[in-house]
Amino acid sequence: MNWDDTTDETAPERLVGSVADGEDQAVEAALRPKDLGEFIGQEKVREQLDLVLRAARARGATADHVLLSGAPGLGKTTLSMIIAAEMGAPIRITSGPAIQHAGDLAAILSSLQEGEVLFLDEIHRMSRPAEEMLYMAMEDFRVDVIVGKGPGATAIPLELPPFTLVGATTRAGLLPPPLRDRFGFTGHMEFYEPLELERVIHRSANLLDVEIDTEGAAEIAGRSRGTPRIANRLLRRVRDYAQVKADGVITRDIAAAALAIYEVDVRGLDRLDRAVLQALLKLFGGGPVGLSTLAVAVGEERETVEEVAEPFLVREGLLARTPRGRVATPAAWSHLGLTPPQSVQAGNGQQDLFGT
Repeated sequence: MNWDDTTDETAPERLVGSVADGEDQAVEAALRPKDLGEFIGQEKVREQLDLVLRAARARGATADHVLLSGAPGLGKTTLSMIIAAEMGAPIRITSGPAIQHAGDLAAILSSLQEGEVLFLDEIHRMSRPAEEMLYMAMEDFRVDVIVGKGPGATAIPLELPPFTLVGATTRAGLLPPPLRDRFGFTGHMEFYEPLELERVIHRSANLLDVEIDTEGAAEIAGRSRGTPRIANRLLRRVRDYAQVKADGVITRDIAAAALAIYEVDVRGLDRLDRAVLQALLKLFGGGPVGLSTLAVAVGEERETVEEVAEPFLVREGLLARTPRGRVATPAAWSHLGLTPPQSVQAGNGQQDLFGT
């Protein structure tokens, strides 16, 4: 229900992946909330953004530029559309990777209408020349178009109508300070709590005309990695199972049986996640082990293990990155039902985690 579109060329298609494929994008368009009142979760960001938009409407002015940061699938694109709807303005959507030249950005900016919302996804991946042009556009609503080359080049100033830029990024640290400083409001999207995801699932089930009980929604929410996009994807797969194998009603047992088929366990780990943990625990005694060695043991590329599997395992406290290599935590041993070595049991894993 609350998602954003992003791309990650290193991520394979996974049921618990946060990247939206074509099917996800089609379904999300129908499930997106239309205003801040419908938007579930992100209470602080929603409250602060509501104040910003209400004040702008009261002044009859264009809303301040907005920067939204956070992991994929948490609602950045959805909020950008809500900003446009709340301001009664059209929205234009593009992405950082699509703007590789300053001329690309100038063409977009020069065609904006007054008050229009420009949503720039993955803004940190925009080219440097375009980024520098954006500084002046955001601050002075003006860009200088360079005509000609060499000594005969001429800068022609082009006035822009007031507009609102909504930038979205999964890596806020990669944005240069001059760009970050030009945003009037910055919001960081947090991962969702299970109860919030249950509300997302119930709302989506209602829109999809799927019958689900409270325990069934809780079962799906617990395996959704704190991400609404994943929750909705799991809901659709469980719906399919319930229609084929049961009476169409999603209960806890039906949800658990369906997700077992799709190899998503009670903590949201899938086949790749468990393969990484099993290799780390069974082949290397819990580590430390180098990333390349671990990737070879799993049969995956180094980048896949580092960028696709590890972030969630680290966030869940199942794996730690240390100077000596990757180390499993006591929670990883417990989750896979294995007994940790005495060295891990003796200091709660502190000795291995810090490589001393």
